[in-house]
Amino acid sequence: MKKYGFYGWETADVKEAYGLTPRDMYDLLSELWCAETCAPRMRSEWSPENRTWGQCSVTAFLIQDLYGGKVYGVPLEDGSVHCFNDVDGCVFDLTSEQFGDTALNYSGCPEQFRENHFAKEEKKKRYESLREKLLNRLPALREA
Repeated sequence: MKKYGFYGWETADVKEAYGLTPRDMYDLLSELWCAETCAPRMRSEWSPENRTWGQCSVTAFLIQDLYGGKVYGVPLEDGSVHCFNDVDGCVFDLTSEQFGDTALNYSGCPEQFRENHFAKEEKKKRYESLREKLLNRLPALREA
């Protein structure tokens, strides 16, 4: 099996409606994450070499659309949260590579809600853009 760098990749075996695992989604999203889908305050540091930078919430809520489960947030020192997914006990974080070797604590984190995150219109638009790009890659999902 191919090795991945995101948190939880070894056990990310849940499948969405079309049989794709989070590892499969990571491969697809790696081609779609871009400065446009990055958080505006972080764009100046986004690069193709660190494509997960600033992509956590839009990615986590998109994954929730496809796999269900809950989105949680690791509290960060700057007061923000870093979003990740828990699908029936399968915990994974497709965008954890942006932290390099820094280990995050994924236990006891507060649940995150799209209503709060998408209250910011720019974040909702970034999510919609990433979702549209992914759906264009997976036409069968358009019917979902």
